[in-house]
Amino acid sequence: MTRSFRSPVRGLALAAAALFTSAAPLAHAADAWPNHVIKFVVPFTAGGANDLVARAGAEAVSKRIGQPVVIENRPGAGGVVGADYVAKSKPDGYTFLVGAVGTVTNSLIRPKMPYQPDDLVPVGLIAVSPSVIVASPSLPVNNVAELVAYSKKQGGVPFATAGSGSTPHFVEEMLKEKGADLNVVPYKSGSESITAVIGGQVAATSEASIVVLPQIKAGKLKALGATWDKHMPAAPNIPTTAEQGLADVRIGHWAGIFAPKGTDPAIVKRLNAELTAGMQNAEIRERLIQNGIEPAGGSVESFVAFIRTERDRLGRIAKNAHMTAE
Repeated sequence: MTRSFRSPVRGLALAAAALFTSAAPLAHAADAWPNHVIKFVVPFTAGGANDLVARAGAEAVSKRIGQPVVIENRPGAGGVVGADYVAKSKPDGYTFLVGAVGTVTNSLIRPKMPYQPDDLVPVGLIAVSPSVIVASPSLPVNNVAELVAYSKKQGGVPFATAGSGSTPHFVEEMLKEKGADLNVVPYKSGSESITAVIGGQVAATSEASIVVLPQIKAGKLKALGATWDKHMPAAPNIPTTAEQGLADVRIGHWAGIFAPKGTDPAIVKRLNAELTAGMQNAEIRERLIQNGIEPAGGSVESFVAFIRTERDRLGRIAKNAHMTAE
């Protein structure tokens, strides 16, 4: 679907560093860029958290550069299909990936990958949607600590995920490290997981704020805690896991832009600047914040550092949990 708007991380870091060693002589390329439509590839179906944030990012960039930025959804294999398409695209500055946590974790849980992590060059972070741990309103728990205690007392409770290596799967493993007794029930998507909790098939799950907040406000789900380090202005009454003494239960549904390796470093730097400036647009910021999403931006270097930290942190969890792709 197309809509228009008018790795080892060390390898990623090295690739990003190489961009700036040669940026000055190539600055003229960014001056001529862009002169036609740009494509943002979303490796998930339309309507999900990554897709919605990608559309906000596309709109923000388009307003800045005066060219259309279109969204093309290429879902499959936990984001591998879309990422592989971009990794093998012509590095001409007109095709980019809007990656998510799977861009970091897929190589950790899949024995065979069609591309190498450093085939994708970090450009910039668009936004972060906290993951909210939710349960059925009938479950006799009101926070994450109570969920951990209840699961142990029951000898295990079913916890839905969006598949192996998904963000909810990492949340589940983080909770297990805190003593929770959870039985993983994998679904094909986060929306299916939410439906299962509402329908009483499973006790709890964790999903992006933009997905669960409407259900929480409607009384169909009970919020137990948000897995980010800041309160959401859209739901300030939801405590963070850190406030509940569970600071290590921390992960977000982030979305960031990646370019094919070989993309002109001047273009990467220019797109980063336009994205960062575009995410300051008051209308776009308000729209995201109302849905519990934190607009980001920032430098290429800060995005590379973020990816490195996430890969190291989540890599340890994946290894300890023996995560593998289904």
